[in-house]
Amino acid sequence: MDVKKFIEDGKGILGIEFGSTRIKAVLIDDSYAVIAEGGKSWENRYENDLFTYSLDDIYGGLQAAYKELKENVQNKYGVKLTNLAGIGISAMMHGLIALDKDDNLLTPFRTWRNTNTGKASEILTKEFNYNIPLRWSVSHIYQGVLDGEDFIPQLSYATTLAGLIHYRLTGKKVLGVGDASGMFPIDIANGDFNNEMIDKFEKLCIANGTTIKFRDYMPKILTAGENAGALTEEGAKLLDPSGALKAGIPLCPPEGDAGTGMVATNSVEKRTGNVSAGTSIFLMAVLEKDLKKVHEELDMVTTPSGDLVAMVHCNNCTSDINAWANIFKEYSQLMGEQVDMNKLFTALYSVALEGDKDCGKLLSYGYVSGEPVTGFSDGCPIFVRGADSTFNLANFMRSHIYSAMGALRVGMDILVEEEGVTLDKLMGHGGFFKTPKVGQSLMAAAMNTPVTTMKTAGEGGAWGIALLAAYLVDGQNLTLAEYLDKKVFANENGTTLNSKEDDVIGFNKYMEKYKAGLTIEKAATTLYYKK
Repeated sequence: MDVKKFIEDGKGILGIEFGSTRIKAVLIDDSYAVIAEGGKSWENRYENDLFTYSLDDIYGGLQAAYKELKENVQNKYGVKLTNLAGIGISAMMHGLIALDKDDNLLTPFRTWRNTNTGKASEILTKEFNYNIPLRWSVSHIYQGVLDGEDFIPQLSYATTLAGLIHYRLTGKKVLGVGDASGMFPIDIANGDFNNEMIDKFEKLCIANGTTIKFRDYMPKILTAGENAGALTEEGAKLLDPSGALKAGIPLCPPEGDAGTGMVATNSVEKRTGNVSAGTSIFLMAVLEKDLKKVHEELDMVTTPSGDLVAMVHCNNCTSDINAWANIFKEYSQLMGEQVDMNKLFTALYSVALEGDKDCGKLLSYGYVSGEPVTGFSDGCPIFVRGADSTFNLANFMRSHIYSAMGALRVGMDILVEEEGVTLDKLMGHGGFFKTPKVGQSLMAAAMNTPVTTMKTAGEGGAWGIALLAAYLVDGQNLTLAEYLDKKVFANENGTTLNSKEDDVIGFNKYMEKYKAGLTIEKAATTLYYKK
């Protein structure tokens, strides 16, 4: 294929995803291969007791990621990027973007990481008889009602981060069903917000002195393959301030990172699951039927096509590992060594395989933020060892990798042991799996099931949302599952690692200490977050 002509003819598909620590943009060709990419690192801020990103961070990051991609296209192919066949926008799920009637931000973006919505979550879960997690948009809205916050009476549009960017690019107040399912419960039968629960929610608000017309400020829900609008002149200028990018490009429904992770790992069919592991970690299991009971540890969301999914979402995964890696980097620099962080991470992850199966009685909690699955509204990273522990680097790293999966295992036990959920395959993707075999083999031990990774898994959610945009452009009357199987992944089988009995036994021993040691974590958070 003449890539230069392909790009000049405006046939490329653009996918952009706003992750927790990086905004990534990819351009794919008609064989679904990434032909160019760009990105921008960013970090959340902790201001006024809330995790947030500013609008300058958001829009500046969008432009920086696209600019780097555009420059890479120019340098690699000698062509100016001016037109595209389709665009998709994705972002970390949940939290709240609240706008007034003039589209001004009413309160700083409240991210998925915030855990200040405990009272709202408790009341809504009881009233709906349906688990409403702390990070869901409705929890943030109702907590605002309970707290009498000023933004509630002025609320004109509530959406997610992906929904905000899409709105700015197209002028359309829409959201993909997968992302919308993290705002408010979905009625799977009709693919829309649950009317019965809407009525209950509005009555709760009235009882607290606030009249809210739910549908007046919520986005319209779309499923994969539906047209979600086109890039406006204003949107084109926002994405590409140079003015080179043309308007009129179609966009697919904006989605959350959970949905794009399912797409990127071909995990949208029933009885399939995927684990996305990076700053946070979550497992998605596409269900054959409803669960027997409500579990506060499990979110009920959907695939981008609207099928029911049980989601185990944990706020913490690799952040504490990253912090320790930086300590090792500082030590190396102190000793006069220059450090390649990719080599450092590879070495640290790899040495973990040499550790004792139970980590030599070492224990850690990488709770940089609260962890609702294990009952924590605040987090405090801690490392614990006994006088008889085998304290060496291999056990130290293995302990931190095990810890990164600890809360996830708690949720997985509920799915398997209490609900009898069976998964035919479990796909892994995200930075946790970047070092060959390490994260994959230890995840197989933690979940006691084979874990498959694919060469494409490293592309992540930006590639996943690009595939959804490609599905919009060239779906050929196939279902999303058929499209992925027959076109995108037709020649991709991936690499599967089975769990090893001694690793499973070792992880189970670690989990016994992990669960018992939660009292230590509770004491640490009390010490650091005492009001």
